[in-house]
Amino acid sequence: MTSTNDVRKRRLSRDDEKTSLNAAHLRPGTSVSANLSAGLKFSFLCLVVSVILFLLGLGLYIDTTNPFLMHLASKLGYDKQQYAVIVDAGSTGSRVLAYKFNRSFIDNKLILAEELFKERKPGLSAFADNPEKAALSIKLLLDEAKAFIPKEKWSSTPLLLKATAGLRLLPHSKAENLLNVVRDLFTKSVFSVDIDAVEIMDGTDEGIFSWFTVNFLLGRLSKSNQAAALDLGGGSTQVTFAPTDPEQVPLYEKYMHEVKISLNKEINVFTHSYLGLGLMAARHEVFTKGYNPEETNIESACVNPIISNRTWLYNNIEYKISGKDSGKPSQENPVVDFDVCLELIKSKVMPKVKPKPFSLKQHTIAAFSYYFERAIESGLIDPFQGGEITVESFRKKALEVCQTPNDEQPFMCFDLTYISVLLREGFGLADKKKIKLYKQIDGHEISWALGCAYNILTSDDKYNS
Repeated sequence: MTSTNDVRKRRLSRDDEKTSLNAAHLRPGTSVSANLSAGLKFSFLCLVVSVILFLLGLGLYIDTTNPFLMHLASKLGYDKQQYAVIVDAGSTGSRVLAYKFNRSFIDNKLILAEELFKERKPGLSAFADNPEKAALSIKLLLDEAKAFIPKEKWSSTPLLLKATAGLRLLPHSKAENLLNVVRDLFTKSVFSVDIDAVEIMDGTDEGIFSWFTVNFLLGRLSKSNQAAALDLGGGSTQVTFAPTDPEQVPLYEKYMHEVKISLNKEINVFTHSYLGLGLMAARHEVFTKGYNPEETNIESACVNPIISNRTWLYNNIEYKISGKDSGKPSQENPVVDFDVCLELIKSKVMPKVKPKPFSLKQHTIAAFSYYFERAIESGLIDPFQGGEITVESFRKKALEVCQTPNDEQPFMCFDLTYISVLLREGFGLADKKKIKLYKQIDGHEISWALGCAYNILTSDDKYNS
């Protein structure tokens, strides 16, 4: 924009004006008024641009979730890109999730722009006796992250590996051996690695980060009715929700945690990780009931009699699982005795659900991981869209599957019955209670890793400045 000094310099003396007028007569179509008009137009244009930029900045401050405004801000250089790499070392597989965020210069908010999701099976616990193979599986995942992130951003990108229930259930020495080979790998990494970057994650953090991810992607963090998050893994299951009634908070005192959901706001959240109530851990608990710990040839009342010596690997031990003849209804059409299986599962589930999340029923519920996978595989919901079903739907589908011999899904009868018991008898949800099942929201994976990435980029001054 033209400054006051510039204007003064351009003031013409009487002689200069005559010279300019004479020159104008030599250039057809040129006049003093035209020159003055062009200057005014330029000044007005500068003023308009300044106002637009001011309004744009104000709009970004008010609503940084507006995709158009965020895109425009990015084009105009109003944000910067930041990345984070999180490795989820779960009980059944390891996944790398690399995130690209846009951080607004105006209000410092992070907006998720892109992500990478890659998985390798089996999980680290399967390499308990061969740690070098565990390191190789993680290295291959890190190579994927390097390809996703621009080279100039590697050194400023935090890298973390958090192991979950799979390693929690291993003997301490074996778990540490696995973590140490990964630590050695990370010391050579091109990414930013802190001293505690590789560890077994506390179940509390797992639950909180999952809850944060769900509500972040649903756009409900700043609202008063955040969704409850139910995560069913292989070794454990997490329940996390923000009690809506302040009088409930003292009831859960031991399990309440303050969670920062914005720069200036924290809320109280209930979370608990029920170790041993993950789907694979529950299978093992029920299948091996009545057997010696060393026994690996197992018959189970929750498996159809047509299944014989089916291989199942758990905690690096290979089991041979067969169905137990229920006597119903005939040899030509063998079925699982659903009531027997149901009571067997209840006997294993109920003692472990402590505390019981009795106010969970008051919340909108978002469920993922094995909740989603088993619903997809049994035809309860659309594999691409996900869906909303009732607790009763799991029980009805379990009964149907248990009455249908299926060699391709030998453990589906157990899995659906277990999920039904966990939701209904374990968590106290009514038959008609609706549950929203997700794998992704707006193309982003439902994983505690997103909450973890967001946390480190907002809480660590090294990345937050």
